[in-house]
Amino acid sequence: MSHTPSIPGRIPRRLNRQTMVALVTLCLLAVLPAVLAEHVTVFMTRVLLLCLLALSFDLAWGYGGVMSFGQALFFGAAGYAGGLMTRELGIASALVLLPLSMLVGMALAAAVGALILLAKRRPAMIVVALGTLSGAFIAERLVRGWYWAGGQNGVAGLPYLQLWGHDVTEGLPFYYLAFVCVLAIYGLSRALVRSQFGLTLAAARQNEERTLFLGAPVQGMKLLVFVLAGGVAGLGGGLYAFHEGFVGPVLLGVALSTKAVIYVLLGGTGTLIGAILGVLAIEVTGYLLADRFASEWPILLGCILLAVILIKPSGLIGLLSSDAERAGRFGAGR
Repeated sequence: MSHTPSIPGRIPRRLNRQTMVALVTLCLLAVLPAVLAEHVTVFMTRVLLLCLLALSFDLAWGYGGVMSFGQALFFGAAGYAGGLMTRELGIASALVLLPLSMLVGMALAAAVGALILLAKRRPAMIVVALGTLSGAFIAERLVRGWYWAGGQNGVAGLPYLQLWGHDVTEGLPFYYLAFVCVLAIYGLSRALVRSQFGLTLAAARQNEERTLFLGAPVQGMKLLVFVLAGGVAGLGGGLYAFHEGFVGPVLLGVALSTKAVIYVLLGGTGTLIGAILGVLAIEVTGYLLADRFASEWPILLGCILLAVILIKPSGLIGLLSSDAERAGRFGAGR
């Protein structure tokens, strides 16, 4: 029997279970509207847009190590920017409003991040968390009393987004616009965290002092990934406002920021696909429970979330893949 010698430094490429979970999840989302009623498709569109918010928090916290308790600030501010521009200038083109939403999210994240992250002393996690939380709280209170921004009522009656001369209406058109955005952001984020930049961030998460000693500009890199996360949240907020036809103070506030944290903690931090799984699990379970248990469903949902976290602190992705697969594997092996 002939024996083929192994080639040193080369290992067979295999899809680990985490990658398989991501592929299966995204494929199911791609074909889901074919089996759903129209009103459920509208609900699932809203879920996809919340996935962008969750992905932004996972980038900031799971990879950048920035505990942003105010991620809804960038989400809601981008929605307000798009809504006010449409109301004042009559612009409804997605090719204008969506890049604007991302720029607003990135600009706000840059301002907040520079204030918190680029201090003379490296800020503690609690300082970053409270700083971003305060930003979301201040912004919510500000717009509630701002007449030009609609005050408590927000900005209502937003028209449909227009893409190449066609209205992006509720249902299939908006669902697939949201799906393409989620797919693109997931793919780009995955490429980013697997790049040399992402590996340096991973090293900083393991041992920030040693990474600084080796000359890596850790705080600047954290600020950069925080700004990118703000752009992702801004994209989600701009789409969400025009899908709902409304943007209000609640999209800026602490409650939505807290939900983003819960989404990622439940799904699994630092995995990207875990953020999507967390949104799907919470929103779909809440939708099903609310239909059967009108008044008790928040308690039931809380018990389910608590049980999952107690059984598997690494989140839902930890039930589907090993810790080694979650952490990743780089370089050549035996």
